[in-house]
Amino acid sequence: MVFASSIQNKGKQLRWIILERLQKVIARAGIASRRKSEELIKEGRVKVNGKVVTELGVKVTPSDKVEVNGIQIEKEEPVYFLLYKPRGVISSVSDDKGRKVVTDFFPYQEERIFPVGRLDYDTSGLLLLTNDGEFANLLMHPRNEIEKAYVAKTKGIPSKENLRKLERGIHLEDGKTAPAKVKMLSVDKQKQTSIIEIIIHEGRNRQVRRMFEAIGHDVLKLKRERYGFLTLHGLSAGDARELTHHEVKLLRGLSLESTKKNS
Repeated sequence: MVFASSIQNKGKQLRWIILERLQKVIARAGIASRRKSEELIKEGRVKVNGKVVTELGVKVTPSDKVEVNGIQIEKEEPVYFLLYKPRGVISSVSDDKGRKVVTDFFPYQEERIFPVGRLDYDTSGLLLLTNDGEFANLLMHPRNEIEKAYVAKTKGIPSKENLRKLERGIHLEDGKTAPAKVKMLSVDKQKQTSIIEIIIHEGRNRQVRRMFEAIGHDVLKLKRERYGFLTLHGLSAGDARELTHHEVKLLRGLSLESTKKNS
């Protein structure tokens, strides 16, 4: 399994599309073994979106229509999960260094789920996972303006003027950020730390950490507490729950409305 991404520069909006080799998709559907699936492709007995495919290097997405001998293969039922990602976990389906990944929290899940976007290794909080590539791409569309609320513990106490810079949008190496909503929750004058809520709708790489660094304050801890209307209510780090049909419908509607408004 691989991910194609529209990322070209560090910090750009993420857009992941799940891609898999055609023969692997056929084999997993129980049609034939991997080797036999390759033979079926070479013999011209496989179609993708109505066109015959005879090359073995072709990769397909979950939204592609795949037929073998004129019969469409069964697709997995879409599943949608909300995970309270702990710190020290990779937002991926695998890691070449053997570190813990988010899919490790779903050992009995048969469907091939993957994260919608990502949270940094040292960031905890709300992360969505699904096997629905179309849904994931909709949520991660660059024009999508679904709010994401974070709580950051910063080194030092930012001034009101510096917080206003974040609210207005601040220049980073990959361009100016969209205006953010910022609220100082508490300060510890003795330890010289602050707890600050920041709400953004973009999804650049390490965006919140870089925004605070731009005003001279490192982030010591970071947690995503809300994604749109979804929260971590009732969950502890490492817990997950399935989204309801209504929640999926609402998220899809929010995304479509936001994308349409900004197109």
